[in-house]
Amino acid sequence: MVPPGARRSPSCSPERTARASLRRRGTSSFCPRRNLTPRRAGATQTGWGAPFSRKEGKESLLVESSGPVSVLVVDDEEPIRNALKKFLAQQQFEVYAAASGEEALQQLNRHKVALMLCDIRMPGTSGVDLVPLALEIEPDLAILMLTAINDATSAALCMQRGAMDYLTKPIELADLGRAVQRALKRREMLLENRQLNQWLKEEVTTRTAELQRERNKLERISVATLEALINALEAKDPYLRGHSARVADLSATVAGQFGLSDEEVEQVRVAGRLHDIGKIGTREAVMEKQGPLTPEEYEHVKQHVIIGSQILSPLGHLGPIIGAVRHHHERWDGSGYPDGLRGEEIPVGARIIGAAEVYDALSSSRPYQEKLTPEQAVQRMSQLSGNVLDPKVFDALSSVVARRGTLVYLDEGGSGPE
Repeated sequence: MVPPGARRSPSCSPERTARASLRRRGTSSFCPRRNLTPRRAGATQTGWGAPFSRKEGKESLLVESSGPVSVLVVDDEEPIRNALKKFLAQQQFEVYAAASGEEALQQLNRHKVALMLCDIRMPGTSGVDLVPLALEIEPDLAILMLTAINDATSAALCMQRGAMDYLTKPIELADLGRAVQRALKRREMLLENRQLNQWLKEEVTTRTAELQRERNKLERISVATLEALINALEAKDPYLRGHSARVADLSATVAGQFGLSDEEVEQVRVAGRLHDIGKIGTREAVMEKQGPLTPEEYEHVKQHVIIGSQILSPLGHLGPIIGAVRHHHERWDGSGYPDGLRGEEIPVGARIIGAAEVYDALSSSRPYQEKLTPEQAVQRMSQLSGNVLDPKVFDALSSVVARRGTLVYLDEGGSGPE
């Protein structure tokens, strides 16, 4: 008891008693002792004497913000927790507190928090385990760890898990202030970088979509121009009129039956439409000849696949289409032209177009042969399966023809009976 009128000894103050109790338990404590270094010019002292610059007449650690910055203090020792709360509140932070990791997670679920000061060694969920759990709730959270001198290993582990920095107890308020400022500024830069990256991503997506639209437009124009050339070429020969359109239609259907993707089916369709474009370079006398071709004339005609691929080669976006045009006269056994490819060396689009072209030739009227029925054409082609034609492609084509009953004949944009 202190006699009435007697002066209380400073050593008996609650604050000193709490600090002494912490030391007796062997726990390194938050140390709110006065800074003994001389004050800098223009600086003032706040809290327990840590020097901070004055801002609009008030001492504050707040970075530029549209509102108060929220801080969560997590420490199982009440004297330390209260000391941190008091100091941060003096610096105009909105302060929440938690005595355990579990309580900290509850606070993070209730409040939007920018910074968390967290002790490493606590009962239950430790600071090491709390870091990743806290970042799952608040990915933008800046985390400062509080650790004892002999616990640097745990502090480093916290940094690996996402904490920004750590402070070693006993803690000088000046050091705490600087660490808080660094963490909040780093968080602000990370948020700005994320916003910038998101803006760049959206800008790139927008520009890519615009470029793709322009590219698609150019592709449509270029393909339409080439199709016009095909129409002009076929107009010279009544036996060829509609041939490319029929081959394109059947090839696309077979490609779908064969299991190709929608994009690949469209490529096969376009390649089927353009497969004979190289005949622009074939002499008219040879094109119009009614009788058998001489060996020299046949070699001349065979050049149309090379000429066709050369016509298309400047249009880089037609890559797979160019290959199908060049190789649609290759044979499964390697006896075709121009490169003598065999088996699956031949692009699948070329294999499909080659089979569709054989079917169209057999089922159409030609000067040198009568038109066959669909069943007769397929029967004739069965003799070519495994040597001229890919057996799997032939099976797919046979299935399509059986389902249709006949080809769709496109004439002036219309179609005949299926």
